[in-house]
Amino acid sequence: MRQNRGQGPSPLEQARRRQHAGVSGQGFVARGARRRLSPEDERLLDQIMAQEMDYIDSPAFYEEQADSKIYDEAPDIQKPDTAWYHPVMDDLSATRTRTVKSSQQVILTAAEEKVLFHQFNYARHRVWMLQEEVWKNPNRKPTPEQAEKILWWYRRADLIREQIAETNLALVLAMAKRTRMSEVDFADLVSEGNMALLRAVDKFDAGRGYKFSTYACRAILKAFSRQGMKLSKYRQRFPTDFDPKLEKSNFLETKRADFERDAADEVKRIVMDNRADLTDVERTVIEHRFGLESGEEKPMTLEQVGQIIGVTKERVRQIQNKAMEKLRLELEANFLGLRPEDEEQDAEAGEVASTA
Repeated sequence: MRQNRGQGPSPLEQARRRQHAGVSGQGFVARGARRRLSPEDERLLDQIMAQEMDYIDSPAFYEEQADSKIYDEAPDIQKPDTAWYHPVMDDLSATRTRTVKSSQQVILTAAEEKVLFHQFNYARHRVWMLQEEVWKNPNRKPTPEQAEKILWWYRRADLIREQIAETNLALVLAMAKRTRMSEVDFADLVSEGNMALLRAVDKFDAGRGYKFSTYACRAILKAFSRQGMKLSKYRQRFPTDFDPKLEKSNFLETKRADFERDAADEVKRIVMDNRADLTDVERTVIEHRFGLESGEEKPMTLEQVGQIIGVTKERVRQIQNKAMEKLRLELEANFLGLRPEDEEQDAEAGEVASTA
């Protein structure tokens, strides 16, 4: 396909140039310069060979010098510029008021569409012919030369497919704006329409004499209808949407964790300030047992603390329990606001209630 005249190379044209780099004759890599397939090419080749290539047949594919007539002798066709697409999508998703300017669109004639679809289907036809040639072999594996040809023709068809789809992107936006489906998100609607547009490119027969827009609009509207039916069935099965207000609150867990953290900090301050009147031995045991000493990575065991102060681990446990009782009383009196006499009154009230 010849380069477009009077324009800078579009992204599609740049990709085509990369595909054409290093090719000669029919566009295939010369035998002496054949390259080793990359892992990406091998995965793509496996994907192509896993399924028979589908295409729309035409008598022009079997004429002499079909390659030259379909590609080299074809007229130049203006490439689409899709720079407008994303800004328009951003505006339409919010207000649905902006329209695409006619100067930003490429409108193809029926003859130009026929040329593009002939080129697209002929490339897929060549892939199909190579598949049939490979599958005749006992091992059903392509030779390096066949693999090069299959990948080249497949990518050529894919580039033309993208060109046709990008030229008709405005159809999807127009159909999406026209469709009254408030329950479907506009971005989801456009996404479904884009997929329908690509499927329409694969199935359209340009030899029937109709414009592609006639066929594509119907396919896009059918896709919108299927999307609405799918959402309607989903609504019937799940009548309520997710509501964050109905989520279970973690307020109690959060408050409890905050209280425990504050209480632990208060206990540490009581020990450091010795507000519980701990003896030196009790303070040493508490600091080592619970890692309150600065620089300690983890608390010590009863036996380790016993080795420091020179007593058995059972004696360390007794000292620890006595010190913990002092800390509990101090914590309840100053941090929790409880006094010993309050506990005695609560105990006496419980005894009276039990005897009654």
